[in-house]
Amino acid sequence: AAAVDASLPTVLKAIKTKANLLIVHHGLFWSPQQPWTGKKRSLIGELVEHNLAVYSSHLPLDLHPRLGNNAGLFKSLKLTKPKPFFEGLHNQFIGLKTTTHLDRDILQDRLKNVLGTSPTLLAGGPQVCKKIGVVTGGAGSSIAKAAAEGVDTFITGEGPHWTGALAEELGINVFYGGHYATETFGVKALSAHLAKKYSLPWNFLDHPTGL
Repeated sequence: AAAVDASLPTVLKAIKTKANLLIVHHGLFWSPQQPWTGKKRSLIGELVEHNLAVYSSHLPLDLHPRLGNNAGLFKSLKLTKPKPFFEGLHNQFIGLKTTTHLDRDILQDRLKNVLGTSPTLLAGGPQVCKKIGVVTGGAGSSIAKAAAEGVDTFITGEGPHWTGALAEELGINVFYGGHYATETFGVKALSAHLAKKYSLPWNFLDHPTGL
């Protein structure tokens, strides 16, 4: 089974499908969790009791060139000729960018169709997008970095309120497609790859956060 988050609801859904392995993007722990009490204890208990393993891959699944979230969203938007974009830690690029000639309204419609929800647009840039950058998840607080790397349109999952004014100041379009919605691609692609390689059934457990 595959899910974006290793939360108690997705674990219970995986158990219901009789899965042995749950592949997720966001893992069990965001910070130290000792002692395991309350709902966290319930989650661990369900995993142990039902012999359900969890494999989580965060940044590696964002940037994988074939199975990653960015690659999946990029391809789904019919963008071509991807180049490395958005340099992160250890001189490693997290996202993808391309040079194109695409009307902003058409891009907005594509995002809506691909993600299944209407993206939020900060229309600070040109009507015709010529350089588009994609970084799935929560990269909205770094739109200045995206602009500095030369894109006029930046697609990510979510960002803070103050980026509305900043997008206008920088002259850049920003699309917020939803943190959850932009990060379903990787776990689906990885699960499909493993299912094909080992002849195993799999299913995606959709549990949107609304964010």
